[in-house]
Amino acid sequence: MPILPFFLSSLGAPVVLIGLVGGLRDSLGSILKVLFGYLSDKTGKRKPFVYAGYLTSAFFKLLLAFSPNALFALSSASLERIGKGMRDAPRDAMIGQFMPKKTGTGFGIHQMMDTAGAILGSLAVLLMIWYLAMSYDMIIALAALLAILSIGPLFLVKEPIFKPYQNSYGFRSALSKLPGNLLVFTVIASLFSLANFSYMFFILKAQVSEDIVTAIALYVVFNVFFAIFAYPIGKYADKVGKRKVLIFGYVLFALVSFAFVFYSGLYALLILFILYGIANAAVKGVERAYVVDLSPANLKATSIGTFQLMTGLAALPSSIIAGYLWEAISPEATFMFGAVVSFGAAILLAFKK
Repeated sequence: MPILPFFLSSLGAPVVLIGLVGGLRDSLGSILKVLFGYLSDKTGKRKPFVYAGYLTSAFFKLLLAFSPNALFALSSASLERIGKGMRDAPRDAMIGQFMPKKTGTGFGIHQMMDTAGAILGSLAVLLMIWYLAMSYDMIIALAALLAILSIGPLFLVKEPIFKPYQNSYGFRSALSKLPGNLLVFTVIASLFSLANFSYMFFILKAQVSEDIVTAIALYVVFNVFFAIFAYPIGKYADKVGKRKVLIFGYVLFALVSFAFVFYSGLYALLILFILYGIANAAVKGVERAYVVDLSPANLKATSIGTFQLMTGLAALPSSIIAGYLWEAISPEATFMFGAVVSFGAAILLAFKK
């Protein structure tokens, strides 16, 4: 992940297209999440969709490694997220079913472990670039092999038992059963997603004043604090309420984006990437836990898929707008946009009943 913008740039992709692929990666998978979430609820199965999702992602990672040009790489990097669209909603529904009364804690644990993998991967990338002078395509090929191995632990997970969604009217009927409170939150979260442009812009901004190795190291710092705070914040959200924690996360992201407009020096960057990690810890897992809490028992995956569809679709114009502002005005305009819109989402969530 941390080398993707540099890999695309090395093949000749301009910043606006790098922003586009960031949005496509978030949006393409999200379009499929509601469909595969519904199929999971309808069939009463979770694991087959998770297996298929991880294998699909591994396949497109391998294609990405052998990209002959920027267009092929942009396509492979975007299509890799199809696997995420297949697996995420069923997997998140499994987490919610395993810890129904402590969803914040459950998703906090997942986010912590998921981010720990990102940390180890980023550290490995640093070593491969700095000490071994490995090429980007070789590093991505190794990542594809690891992605294939990642399905191994899933064999140890039991298929959760639940009553499938049974309705002869099918998909549209399932969507009509989603509660209004969940839909209101989904709209607000989608507005925040519009502000929460791809992490690649934060890395590119760091590279402007520093170098590639420093930018990747800062991405590692971001993930370290993301991982450290994901579990305690998720657990705390179970106690005080997930809406309060999300408001804090939205506001903190707004402040970090605003500070990126004016920062100066490596130490300022270090502090901002730390706060960026804490903001993500207060949002990523807690949002999904809140959705699980608001959703009907037999439509957990459909609810998660719908939420991820809407927030994912908002991510596409987010990164396109961010890329356009970066090139047409300045990098600072990109971060000012993120600050203003995310603060607006925080205000709406504060007034939500």
